[in-house]
Amino acid sequence: MSDHLLDPTGELREVVGDCVHCGFCLTACPTYQLWGEEMDSPRGRIHLIGQLLDGAHASPVAAEHLDRCLGCMACVPACPSGVRYDRLIEAARSWATEGSAAESGAPAESGAATRPAAEPVPALPPRSARQRAFRAAIFATFPYPGRLRRLTRPLRALQRIGADRLLTGDLAGRLIPEVAAALRVAPGPPAGRTVRGRFPEFVAARGRRRATVGMLTGCVQQVFFPQVNMATARVLASEGCDVVIPRGQGCCGALSLHDGRRGEAAAFARRLIETFELAGVDAIVVNSAGCGSAMKEHADLLRDDPRWAGRAIAHSAKVADLSEFLVDLGPAAARHPLALTVAYHDACHLASAQRITRQPRELLTAIPELVVAEVPDAGTCCGSAGIYNLVQPDAARQLGARKASSVAGTGADLVVSGNPGCALQIAAALSAAGSPKPVAHLAEVLDASIRARPPSTLL
Repeated sequence: MSDHLLDPTGELREVVGDCVHCGFCLTACPTYQLWGEEMDSPRGRIHLIGQLLDGAHASPVAAEHLDRCLGCMACVPACPSGVRYDRLIEAARSWATEGSAAESGAPAESGAATRPAAEPVPALPPRSARQRAFRAAIFATFPYPGRLRRLTRPLRALQRIGADRLLTGDLAGRLIPEVAAALRVAPGPPAGRTVRGRFPEFVAARGRRRATVGMLTGCVQQVFFPQVNMATARVLASEGCDVVIPRGQGCCGALSLHDGRRGEAAAFARRLIETFELAGVDAIVVNSAGCGSAMKEHADLLRDDPRWAGRAIAHSAKVADLSEFLVDLGPAAARHPLALTVAYHDACHLASAQRITRQPRELLTAIPELVVAEVPDAGTCCGSAGIYNLVQPDAARQLGARKASSVAGTGADLVVSGNPGCALQIAAALSAAGSPKPVAHLAEVLDASIRARPPSTLL
């Protein structure tokens, strides 16, 4: 296999050449921490990708080392040479011969003729038929909230009969690992009041209007955590923002992009860009770390598309994480006391990909009587990592157990995270460890403080 088929512009070869094999990435890498294997470190995977670019044919074992990468990007800020490992791993994941994105049901570009999909590059051996079918089911479901909502019904039915407990054994996990993994992290029926009816398309600013913002509702967020979206809209309105929530918005493409399905991600990106262009907003506020990271990458994703490159640049420039936006805007609404100790978890695509760590803590510590207890390994991946806890359940469970131990050691009343996948993974890991704790989003904590709600509403 010649490297020009894998790397026609030579960009990947240049990134590989940036690595000086210093080893600073080793201690930052969760999978290297777990197993101590060189090929399960960023440095080892870069070496493997370099061999593939040189024409080597990967064995199934080599392909597994690439698949076992979380894509958490902890190695990127740790690297003194600035190696863009994210570009390498996303490209490597696209090399598995799983068929074109057109087969996945991703939306076509609005108003444009569909271009023929490129032939898949067989640089890696194909995954098993079972693995391909499971991934196809994930990408045909998770980016579509209506489909995902329908999937929750059988999952909750299985939970009601105790299937989630029956499938925790080693034998069941080996026989039907996909179902066992899904049941382990799926949220149970909501304990409190659920959000009913249509989500509003507009929430007016309270007091003087300071900005007009668009809000992404997300896929997993709106299905499993609609209360987070409601809290986000209320907080933004309380801080003087008119909040526009386009009903026609679709998936941002985050799961697809981070799994190397760039064509599929680009189709989602075009549709979302068009939706928010029509909304005419000053900023696009995102309350999911993975989504925000992907949307900031839309400019890079569409850079070679002459029709969309400029529009993508303008779109990505407007994207801001909720914490990032609020700190830049400055507070307007009064904060009321919340007598709580919270453990703040740094979501990987917030801390490592977007380099946002200060702002969430600044917002939390500004709440009277609230104490932030730092988690010892706050920046280490919890094992969620997009679809990782579904396709690599054993590694995800080990990482989740480590995170649960660290969180439990803080003695905090509440865990706070800025990503829905992390919330699901950490809650499941804490329950499995016998130390369950409530997990909330930053928006919910801010909303409770602004509305003078008692701490018990978060617990």
